[in-house]
Amino acid sequence: MNDHVEASEQGARDTFPKILLDLAAHRADKVAIREKFLGIWQSHTWAQSLDNVRDLALGLAAHGFARGDKIAIIGDNRPHLYWAVAAAQALGGVPVPIYQDSIVEEMEYVLEHAGVRFVVAEDQEQVDKVLAVRDKVPGIELIVYKDPRGMRHYREPGLEWYEDIQKRGRDFHADKPDYFTDEVAKGRGADLGVMLYTSGTTGRPKGVMLSYDNVIFAAGVGIRHDRLTENEEVVAYLPMAWVGDHLFSYGEALCAGFTVNCPESGETVLQDLREIGPTYYFAPPRVWENILTTVMVRIEDAARVKRWLFHKFMKVAERVGERIMDGRTVGIGDRLLYGLGEILIYGPLKDNLGMSRIRVAYTAGEALGPETFSFYRSLGINIKQVYGMTEATVFVTGQSDGDVRNDTVGGALPGVEIKIGDGGEVMFRSAGVFMGYYKNDEATAEATTEDGWVHTGDAGLIDGDGHLKIIDRAKDVGALTDGTMFAPKYIENKLKFSPFVREAVAHGDARDHVTAFVNIDLDAVGNWAERRSIAYTSYTDLAARPEVYGLIREEVERVNRSLAEDDGLAGAQIRRFLILHKELDPDDNELTRTRKVRRAFVADKYKALIDGLYSDASAVDIEAEVTYEDGRKGTLKATLTIEDVTVTAPTAKAA
Repeated sequence: MNDHVEASEQGARDTFPKILLDLAAHRADKVAIREKFLGIWQSHTWAQSLDNVRDLALGLAAHGFARGDKIAIIGDNRPHLYWAVAAAQALGGVPVPIYQDSIVEEMEYVLEHAGVRFVVAEDQEQVDKVLAVRDKVPGIELIVYKDPRGMRHYREPGLEWYEDIQKRGRDFHADKPDYFTDEVAKGRGADLGVMLYTSGTTGRPKGVMLSYDNVIFAAGVGIRHDRLTENEEVVAYLPMAWVGDHLFSYGEALCAGFTVNCPESGETVLQDLREIGPTYYFAPPRVWENILTTVMVRIEDAARVKRWLFHKFMKVAERVGERIMDGRTVGIGDRLLYGLGEILIYGPLKDNLGMSRIRVAYTAGEALGPETFSFYRSLGINIKQVYGMTEATVFVTGQSDGDVRNDTVGGALPGVEIKIGDGGEVMFRSAGVFMGYYKNDEATAEATTEDGWVHTGDAGLIDGDGHLKIIDRAKDVGALTDGTMFAPKYIENKLKFSPFVREAVAHGDARDHVTAFVNIDLDAVGNWAERRSIAYTSYTDLAARPEVYGLIREEVERVNRSLAEDDGLAGAQIRRFLILHKELDPDDNELTRTRKVRRAFVADKYKALIDGLYSDASAVDIEAEVTYEDGRKGTLKATLTIEDVTVTAPTAKAA
């Protein structure tokens, strides 16, 4: 208990280990983190978390871990991995979380580039990947694993069980009881606190260096903006290597003192979400879209009366739900109908989704379709769009309660300045601005100005109310040969608003018209096909069905009708498309680990398909290399149909 007592005397909260000491002193018995293990939620208080962090830190110290050392953290969201982050920071080290689905080559680059000496890995799968590159990254001295399943006969040197390291730490503490708190006290807010590698859409990932000051500033912005308290419950299921998880599940959790919940596995997230009932929730657009797709599929499979009730009351919600949430005036009749809908439809649906207690929810990363956005808000779920990036420690802009729109990402958050620079590029500066890119001063100089502004690479505009609207990546915005603006992401997001479209890639820069690749959503389209007795054997087989082409053509034409209403984009409607024979995959380098399209790579890999779209051909042959889950590579051959699409005449609004 000496650590806990010293925390209250120390008082300073400029690093996360110091904040942890303070929480363990003043909120010792409050639950800090939970994990579902073998179907049972296991809880750990702030005092217990501190004990685990101290034991691990001192066990690492006994192995020679020193100030400035880098430690890789690899695995799913687990208490012991969050404790590893804090343990490294307590000793003045730098945690380097790595995406758990990284293939061996990706992991090798980060381990080598960061100069990692120590690794904490979740299980055999992650250990095997580290061992596979160990000869190429000779600086790795110690690999610590938590889950011993499958590890019984491993005898590699420098491989230790997590609990053995903690036992060594307890012995170390018995000999040097002041070592831990002395090391924590040496930390300063300006110190490097974490290194997060970007997704690398245009090249090798860059190591973004964030100080404690950066993360604590951003955490404070979020806490104040949405009035977060120690009573929040969050579910940590997004990759620990992503800056959002580091801020929401680590930085804000410590600064506000709220509880983090780790699901049993990626497959059980939705079930675990229902059991926890979070009050604060983040999900990227794809998750919100997948949940909505699941809801709509289940509704279509429900009895006729249930379908009728759902659609009847959803019309009421669409009409007045958002107005009620924003505190605007609604007629007594509509308010009564909405209240009845809450009892019959909205409440049970939110409860089933695990969203009945949500006070505030975020989406970011890509635009969320206005229909999807309005669906959740009409149910009474306070979803808001935020805009940010790793180099900003997430927060740049955000939406405020009562001032939420589906076509903007809100205004600059407190302490953040934004402006539109040359070429329409969004720029920002704040106390959350990163320290720089590790070992890459040239890239740091390109991304920042001498007076502290950061280039986002995004094109946007600020409206009269100070709201920011993102158009696209600045480097991706181009023009058709007739001068019409070509904003591929804007078009792709409109396509992805459909529950049947999982991914899309638009083409058109310096071309006469726009074309597109489409990935179908296997679950949604598969369910659609089964209800129509359309047999299929695989994704490739289903994607080639003429009925599916007809379904996707309707979705593309819907997008064209929407584009026809936009004066600047009416000429950028999609003329031709094809459905890809396989899903775009991070393992094939087509997507980043955060599921952003690597445009240059895709354009090069599928050049034959693009050429086909811009020819008179009605079909095109493709032969592409694919990577299987076990790392093996294979070749997939197919003949893809090319479909022509009806273009909508510009509406009076666009004229």
